[in-house]
Amino acid sequence: MGYFLYKGLKKPLIFFGLKDKYIYYAMGSAVGGLVTIAILSSLFGIFGMLIGAAIGGTGIFLSYKTQDSKGLFNKTKNEEELHIMPIKFRNVKFLSKK
Repeated sequence: MGYFLYKGLKKPLIFFGLKDKYIYYAMGSAVGGLVTIAILSSLFGIFGMLIGAAIGGTGIFLSYKTQDSKGLFNKTKNEEELHIMPIKFRNVKFLSKK
């Protein structure tokens, strides 16, 4: 009896180019846009419907842009740190094991 290896288990869910949590952000923006379309179209007619569609489309667009700029995981940027990496050891004492 052997164990099956599922190769795609650790990969994020991808839907129309959106990954993982940004799918839910875009879905929330789309549902919010539909609700805004329903409310504003009843109040202002076709002009309100266009405004609601613009609000929903902007939310979806911003979720794509946020995914591109921030990425899937939280990353901390430490721009004030200085890292010096040595090219190689120049001291012979480090290289010889006597």
